[in-house]
Amino acid sequence: MTKRVLLIGHPLGHSISPAFQQAALDHCSLDARYEAMDVDAAALPGAVEALRDPRVMGANVTVPHKEAVVPLLDGLTEEARLMGAVNTIVNSAGTLVGHNTDAAGFLRALRERAAFEARGKRALLLGAGGAARAVAVALASEGVESIAVANRSLERAQALVEMIRPMVPLAEAIPLQPGSLAPVAARSQIIVNCTSLGMRGGPGPEETPLGAALIPAHALVCDLVYNPPETPLLREAALAGARVLGGLPMLVYQGAASFELWTGKEAPIEVMLEAAERAIREWHLVES
Repeated sequence: MTKRVLLIGHPLGHSISPAFQQAALDHCSLDARYEAMDVDAAALPGAVEALRDPRVMGANVTVPHKEAVVPLLDGLTEEARLMGAVNTIVNSAGTLVGHNTDAAGFLRALRERAAFEARGKRALLLGAGGAARAVAVALASEGVESIAVANRSLERAQALVEMIRPMVPLAEAIPLQPGSLAPVAARSQIIVNCTSLGMRGGPGPEETPLGAALIPAHALVCDLVYNPPETPLLREAALAGARVLGGLPMLVYQGAASFELWTGKEAPIEVMLEAAERAIREWHLVES
């Protein structure tokens, strides 16, 4: 019996998760299909209920449903509860448990692709949504010295700061504006873009939340946007002489953690990375 793993989100036209997850399933000789399911808010409860089918191993959940699925599940891991968001669902004999592998994926990307250790470092997060929550929890768990959260909505940034302050007492919320960013960015050792600015097909594909003049050369600049591979922010960071890390490794590493939860097998990381890179190249060829 062919098993199924689903990707639930809306819209899903530009997702490359099916490409690298199917490559992993095939590499491990698993009789399973990874399928994208475009689900709007009204259809979400029914889509989640359908995951209880014994043929379904589980699902990935992406925007805008990571928070909305929480009350529809039977249980959460501690990390998912803390973040208030789920990106992975495991079907265990009809019981649906929500996980969040975003933080683990981000930390693995930092270590293995940037050789960066977060302990004792000063961090600046751009954005305060679900991705920023995962990054904040990841950095807090590693023992960063301080975290500043910059967001257009200061109220939302403050909510994230209050969530992590028990773990990182030196946490502050600031407006996402050059005047406020300048002094904080200058002392930051890691800067992470958790917004959609710079994303191809997004609302601001040519925009960057931070220009080269505000990026210190000593910092590692990470962009969670993976398409395009070199975002406007990463170009600005390179101009400033800073080290850069794109979003593709985090995407693949969080997906690898999901794969291992569903299958109980070690994820073939290099196979997944190659498939993801190939999918982006092919996507760009079609669009150009």
